[in-house]
Amino acid sequence: MNHRFFIVLVAVVIAPGLTLAQSGNTDMPLRTPDGHPDISGIFTFRTLTPLERPAALEGQDTLSAEDAAQFEASERVRLNRDLFDPVDGAPSAGYQSRAEGGVLSYNEFWYERGIELTSDKRTSLVIDPPEGRIPYTPEFRTANRIRRLNLRNGFADHYTDRSLGDRCLMGSNSGPPMRPGSYNNNVHIFQTPNYVALLNEHIHNVRIIPIDRDHLDVPQWVGSSRGHWEGETLVVETTNFARATNFSGSSEDTHLIERFTRLDSDTVMYEFTIEDPNNYTRPFTVAIPFRRTDGVLFEYACHEGNYGMTGIMAGARRKNTQKVTALDQ
Repeated sequence: MNHRFFIVLVAVVIAPGLTLAQSGNTDMPLRTPDGHPDISGIFTFRTLTPLERPAALEGQDTLSAEDAAQFEASERVRLNRDLFDPVDGAPSAGYQSRAEGGVLSYNEFWYERGIELTSDKRTSLVIDPPEGRIPYTPEFRTANRIRRLNLRNGFADHYTDRSLGDRCLMGSNSGPPMRPGSYNNNVHIFQTPNYVALLNEHIHNVRIIPIDRDHLDVPQWVGSSRGHWEGETLVVETTNFARATNFSGSSEDTHLIERFTRLDSDTVMYEFTIEDPNNYTRPFTVAIPFRRTDGVLFEYACHEGNYGMTGIMAGARRKNTQKVTALDQ
């Protein structure tokens, strides 16, 4: 019922001034009738380019065409679920062996992670700091290792012990901020003179962004987003998060700046900068190309009725996993 409400709300807010840009029309105008850059359309942001630069590629901002082809081929094999051993798991892809409690879930049919790097063959989506790594504080790194251990071990004494993704409340890649994930890396951008709306396929989240309006001083899970134009770029500032966002390391004190810039009829460059002194030693910036796609967005049902959480809780209690509170020295 709530999901239907959000979809109707987008239609009511956006319909009076839909822009001329439509997916599939490569000759579309790049400006709206009111003169602003046209960033609307249906886009995909799937890519094999990792968020952070792998240690093996330290010091390499980009790859040559030959090295990029080798990296892409290697990643397509490493991540292919159909090649995972159900007993031994796939440690290099983050999956434990069966003896360690690992369970292989989806097969490769369900994945839509992309098959190639970004067109400039970057080795990380993080562009600042220049080393392509997120500047986590040491304290957060320790806390995050503990959190991951509890998730991997199946600890769930209460539903709030599980992630928002497990609970089907927020998509891991739909943000804010948006970033590539394993599947459903698609977004439909709607645009009018007074609003921009982002409809993400993952968990079908909708974020409606007023233009040139004051922030609401009301904490929300997706924060309070407000946009304004700086030349050819839509700049969106988001504050007032009610809790940590779904981006690793963020907290309710996250200050997020997103930038949407139309590069050509097929591409919108999406950049975001996060500042949060609680868990990062400095601000950092990520750049992701949004590429036009002719496909439509599909409903993401997740596990309707949240029956998946019942199974997670029942399994955790049967296993009687104890919560990890500190790392062994």
